[in-house]
Amino acid sequence: MKGKANCDYCSNYIYDEYLNYYVCDMNLDEDEMARFVSGNYRDCPYFQMGDEYKIVRKQM
Repeated sequence: MKGKANCDYCSNYIYDEYLNYYVCDMNLDEDEMARFVSGNYRDCPYFQMGDEYKIVRKQM
Protein backbone atom coordinates (compact mmCIF):
# COMPACT_ATOMS: atom_id res chain seq x y z
CA MET A 1 0.00 0.00 0.00
CA LYS A 2 1.80 3.08 -1.19
CA GLY A 3 0.72 6.56 -0.23
CA LYS A 4 0.52 8.71 2.84
CA ALA A 5 1.19 6.50 5.80
CA ASN A 6 1.02 7.15 9.52
CA CYS A 7 3.43 4.84 11.35
CA ASP A 8 1.06 4.64 14.33
CA TYR A 9 -1.31 2.51 12.22
CA CYS A 10 1.37 0.33 10.61
CA SER A 11 1.74 -3.30 11.68
CA ASN A 12 5.53 -2.96 11.20
CA TYR A 13 5.75 -0.24 13.87
CA ILE A 14 6.32 -2.24 17.05
CA TYR A 15 7.18 -1.45 20.65
CA ASP A 16 10.68 -2.57 21.62
CA GLU A 17 10.70 -3.38 25.33
CA TYR A 18 14.50 -3.31 25.46
CA LEU A 19 14.72 0.21 23.99
CA ASN A 20 11.43 1.38 25.61
CA TYR A 21 10.09 3.04 22.44
CA TYR A 22 8.48 2.20 19.10
CA VAL A 23 10.64 1.17 16.14
CA CYS A 24 10.07 0.22 12.51
CA ASP A 25 10.52 -3.54 12.21
CA MET A 26 11.58 -3.38 8.54
CA ASN A 27 15.18 -3.35 7.31
CA LEU A 28 15.46 0.20 5.98
CA ASP A 29 18.38 1.34 3.86
CA GLU A 30 20.32 4.48 4.77
CA ASP A 31 18.11 6.89 2.78
CA GLU A 32 14.89 5.34 4.06
CA MET A 33 16.15 5.49 7.65
CA ALA A 34 17.07 9.18 7.28
CA ARG A 35 13.54 9.96 6.03
CA PHE A 36 11.98 7.85 8.80
CA VAL A 37 13.97 9.56 11.58
CA SER A 38 13.29 13.04 10.17
CA GLY A 39 9.55 12.35 10.01
CA ASN A 40 9.35 12.78 6.21
CA TYR A 41 8.44 9.16 5.47
CA ARG A 42 5.17 9.64 3.61
CA ASP A 43 5.52 7.16 0.76
CA CYS A 44 6.45 4.07 2.73
CA PRO A 45 6.54 0.96 0.54
CA TYR A 46 6.33 -1.25 3.64
CA PHE A 47 3.18 0.25 5.16
CA GLN A 48 0.62 -2.37 6.18
CA MET A 49 -2.51 -1.35 7.99
CA GLY A 50 -2.33 -2.85 11.47
CA ASP A 51 -5.73 -4.52 11.76
CA GLU A 52 -5.67 -6.92 14.69
CA TYR A 53 -9.32 -7.88 14.06
CA LYS A 54 -8.62 -9.13 10.51
CA ILE A 55 -8.09 -12.72 11.68
CA VAL A 56 -11.23 -12.65 13.82
CA ARG A 57 -13.37 -11.53 10.87
CA LYS A 58 -12.04 -14.47 8.81
CA GLN A 59 -13.04 -16.91 11.56
CA MET A 60 -16.65 -15.70 11.65
